[in-house]
Amino acid sequence: MNESRKRHLLRSLDAGLRYDGRDSPTKYRNINIEYGASETAEGSAKVTIGETAVIAGVKLSLEAPYSDTPEDGNLMIGAEFLPIANADFEAGPPSIDSIELARVTDRGIREGHAMDLKTLCLEAGSKVWVVSVDICIMNDAGNLYDAASIATIAALKNTRYPEVKDGVVDYKHLSDKKLELQHIPINVTVLKIGNHFIVDPDLIEQSMLDARLSVNVMEDGNLCALQKGGTMPLTTEEISKMIDIAVEKANELRGLLN
Repeated sequence: MNESRKRHLLRSLDAGLRYDGRDSPTKYRNINIEYGASETAEGSAKVTIGETAVIAGVKLSLEAPYSDTPEDGNLMIGAEFLPIANADFEAGPPSIDSIELARVTDRGIREGHAMDLKTLCLEAGSKVWVVSVDICIMNDAGNLYDAASIATIAALKNTRYPEVKDGVVDYKHLSDKKLELQHIPINVTVLKIGNHFIVDPDLIEQSMLDARLSVNVMEDGNLCALQKGGTMPLTTEEISKMIDIAVEKANELRGLLN
């Protein structure tokens, strides 16, 4: 980390300015949500936050359920860091960072009970829908956690079931039945840099974080998941402040999805 650059960043934050010129520590860059970004997925969405671009696609498959949950469908989320998105990303097996991103996104959806897995059951003990979400990072300009969360929720909202004929899934024809969402958990990631708390960091701000807290927030303001990152500890008071910021910003982001 460049210490002189961090000192400059902290002086800017002291003056109420972000590194990219934003005039508030809790101001997001422009956010755009494009539904139906993929023609081959059952549901998809492209989300841009500033220059960060993420695509999430949903595929549905009919499979046997787990033996201990014979009436529940399944959810699987994976993330791919494409080398074209960031010079630090490498081709090959998933990196630790991509695994963490997928798990944070998955935990928010799962613990927020976004879907009732029992509605995915066609035949108890025999056939259930498996919902697979692929998150593709197209350009990394910071704040992948929030972008991936929004893209995943938007893709699930966009999902329609394929036709099923004689037990065979016809992926070329989608039905009018949409995937039901019962809750919309939203992830907001808050960074601590020095004595400052910011949201939606760019890459420079992100590289200088002391601590990171990803907070998944429900519609009523309750929390369903947390993920701590960074090398520095957080006090109880700091965590409370970061959660308050996340709850406030989650309401704004949820409005974009609605």
